Amino acid sequence: MIPTIIPNQTTSQYPPPYTSFFAPIHKHTDEALNSLYTLQIMTTYTNMQFTHSNFLIDLDAPLTWHDCIVQWNMYLGSCPDNTLCTSPVSCDEYQCTEARTSYSNKSPYCPRVKNTTTSEGNCPCSVNVLNPIDGQCVQALLNYDTNPTPGFYAAFSNAACAPSSLILPANVTGVMAFSSSPFAFPVSLDQPPLKRTFSLCFPSTTAAPGILFYGTGPYYLLPQSNVDIRTSLSYTRLLQHPGSFGYFVSVSSIVIKTRSIDVNTTAKLSTTEPYTTLRTDIYTRVVRRFSRVTKRLEPADPVAPFGLCFNTSTNGTKVKFRVPDIGFVLQDGKKWAISTANSMKLVTQDVVCLALVDGGSASEHAIVIGSYQFEDNFLLFDLENLNLGFSNSLLRMQTSCANFNFTMVSA
Repeated sequence: MIPTIIPNQTTSQYPPPYTSFFAPIHKHTDEALNSLYTLQIMTTYTNMQFTHSNFLIDLDAPLTWHDCIVQWNMYLGSCPDNTLCTSPVSCDEYQCTEARTSYSNKSPYCPRVKNTTTSEGNCPCSVNVLNPIDGQCVQALLNYDTNPTPGFYAAFSNAACAPSSLILPANVTGVMAFSSSPFAFPVSLDQPPLKRTFSLCFPSTTAAPGILFYGTGPYYLLPQSNVDIRTSLSYTRLLQHPGSFGYFVSVSSIVIKTRSIDVNTTAKLSTTEPYTTLRTDIYTRVVRRFSRVTKRLEPADPVAPFGLCFNTSTNGTKVKFRVPDIGFVLQDGKKWAISTANSMKLVTQDVVCLALVDGGSASEHAIVIGSYQFEDNFLLFDLENLNLGFSNSLLRMQTSCANFNFTMVSA
């Protein structure tokens, strides 16, 4: 796979080394009207041009997988048309042992991994992969994927070829792992002078892409093309949990209009969970408090999966909708403020709902911050220092994640 990652304009006018690269992030909507976010990359080279594919961004996946096939003896013309062919990893190679023992998905719903031998006597490396959309787990074949980036020697990393039967949204062909796993995509870009830092800026619209940065920046968004977004970030520690390759932050309390709700727990960051999910005891207290500070709003019948909804009009007249921030107080007192654009979801023309979901009393994680709360927020993952930088809503800065000037690379 070849990512369409382009050197940042601030450095691309000079020869390497570059300090960052960027690529577009697209928003997709599935049949349930939940949003998913993909990184656009180049995969196959046909008729003197690359074919672009969309890969679902997953902060938790142990390895990247996609719709492809493995070939033991590749030669010109051996790969079928419109098919991505890759070189397989053998079951007796150390990468296979490492991937199986440490990074293959170990969900109890996954099939047992076992070796099989082809008719030619080859033994491919089978690993388990999990579809984050429907939880389906199947065996895939570990391969060698090539990720050359402009100005760098091609980095070789491992991904997996999964069967096309895995159901993904239309125009999405795989899952790109951005977790802390050594098999995740950032490892393939971990070459000097780039630092192990990536930033996600999810768009709130399907009409224009957001932006992924890899590297330390600087990061600019229109209309203030001379203001580095880094100057607006607050920082908190990134935490990791045993048995997970995902990222977590410490949350001491949730504040709604000066009233604090103590939680003292960790929150998982998820790009595949559509909305922030709270364990029932936390959800109940948050909804109770939010209901009290929004008494002036006309209630509406709940629309699944949400439990608190409001009418957007009174006596046939549309009302201007604005609610208090929901503040997640993080380590060292830093506050991630969830503003109206990220806390309220318009589900019909007449109904808007609080975009928080009851995760149940026995949920694995007390808080999972979902992708709807990521939209138009700039999130910087500093993997070298284990810090998370966050901007709060960019809309309050009169910009958005869709305001990156992609045309500047052709200047």
